[in-house]
Amino acid sequence: MSDEESIIQPYGSLVASRLGLSEQVRHQGVAALNRLLAHTMAMRDLYKKAHWQTSGATFYELHLLFDKHYGEQVELMDSIAERVQTLGGVTLALAQDVAEESRIARAPRGRESVPAQLRRLLEAHETILGEARPLAHEAAKVGDDGTNDLIVSELIRTNELQSWFIGQHLMARGEKL
Repeated sequence: MSDEESIIQPYGSLVASRLGLSEQVRHQGVAALNRLLAHTMAMRDLYKKAHWQTSGATFYELHLLFDKHYGEQVELMDSIAERVQTLGGVTLALAQDVAEESRIARAPRGRESVPAQLRRLLEAHETILGEARPLAHEAAKVGDDGTNDLIVSELIRTNELQSWFIGQHLMARGEKL
């Protein structure tokens, strides 16, 4: 059996759903959420890289913080993916999908300094937040309250809080935001 023969739902298609939302609204929601999912997966990976490779006087504190934020990003991924499935879509799931869909800059393979790690994480949070807010407004405008609630209550709030924590660490090092 070929890969194409084993696919039960092609990417980009929707299965029937009785959510009281039009197919167009569900398509828009799935596309927006998959983009946010790709960003969240990239963010998760940045946090794990930072967790593994942090160094210096604040190693232990940052090691724990990065791991905590990593876990929170994993939870966000699951919430976003479940919403995509609820809307009848197919979620992104593989590294190559993230690389194609996310605008978050890839970190170098080598170990970065702590300030560089922190700045990279802040920039990634800013990318997510900059995209999430208009998508939340659009979801509310078209009546997709479930998607709006997920984006505002989970994605925006988690990323704002994590960004604030990272910014505080950067400023404590005498660095500018």
